[in-house]
Amino acid sequence: MTRRLIEFGAGRPLLDIASYARRGPGDSVHLAQEEIQLLSRTVRRTPEVMVKVLTKGGNDRKAVGRHLSYLSRDGEVEIETDDGRHLSGQGAEQELLEDWDLDLEEVRRTSVLRARPGITEPKLAHKVVFSMPAGTPPDGLLDATRAFARETFGAKHRYAMVLHTDEPHPHVHMVVKAVSEEGARLNIRKATLREWRSEFARHLRAQGISANATEKAVRGAARANLPDGMYRAMQRGASRRIWEHSTAPAMERTSASEASGRESLLHTRAEVERGWRAVAEILDRQGQQDLAWHVRQFSEMLPPVRTDQELLGRTLRPRERGPPQRELAR
Repeated sequence: MTRRLIEFGAGRPLLDIASYARRGPGDSVHLAQEEIQLLSRTVRRTPEVMVKVLTKGGNDRKAVGRHLSYLSRDGEVEIETDDGRHLSGQGAEQELLEDWDLDLEEVRRTSVLRARPGITEPKLAHKVVFSMPAGTPPDGLLDATRAFARETFGAKHRYAMVLHTDEPHPHVHMVVKAVSEEGARLNIRKATLREWRSEFARHLRAQGISANATEKAVRGAARANLPDGMYRAMQRGASRRIWEHSTAPAMERTSASEASGRESLLHTRAEVERGWRAVAEILDRQGQQDLAWHVRQFSEMLPPVRTDQELLGRTLRPRERGPPQRELAR
């Protein structure tokens, strides 16, 4: 019986390598072609997509308006809407807010909060960022994001997006109305993000852009999950200030939770490594010796395990500057 790697409905990771470390010796597994393609992209380190949900803001109409204004650079950058319009100029974000009837949504939400005090304030809109590494064609990225949004939210949730190319890595900011046209609320969970990353990568590949979507644990990715505030500050190039006032003092303190976190990461890594070895054996049995060799090489070259605090330190610590270079005579 084929063991599926891609299981959105079960909420499992797209590439559930660790599960292979727990299988009994009598279990028979056959990898389908799509699974082999996913493994091949992963071990050959195809660029990974990034889909990040910004959790701060989006709770009231003014906050959504401010975010749209920021994305459009006060009307200088075009906003593309779900119905194909391209808005620009002063007041473009207000036109969008009125079209989405966010004032009515705010009134409804206030009524619910008064009737049921103590419940969490629901969002009016979600803020999502779709990004790829430097060198990715911006137009292809935008086309892939547009296709993803049309397929995922079309005729259900209103949305708007803005392409930014003012940094080395092109990225698209998307604002999605939290309540659909039928009144259903969009709840974004871990399984939702897994599916979004996979679908976004698929649309990128349809544009001829190499893209993959796997869990960080299975590829040993050493990248910190930055909180929203730190993420936005990093985008502005303010890493030195974050390091001096937040990260550096925190790293001077050790805690039992940090040690426990490292222990958990080491346990996960051990399972992942055993899982990769098991996958290599399955590939050998299926006559995929070349890919099995790449899988073993990939597993042996996984980067060291680091906690989030250690990763933040490596990400934000200002680099030491060398001696000033003498200007060459002209």
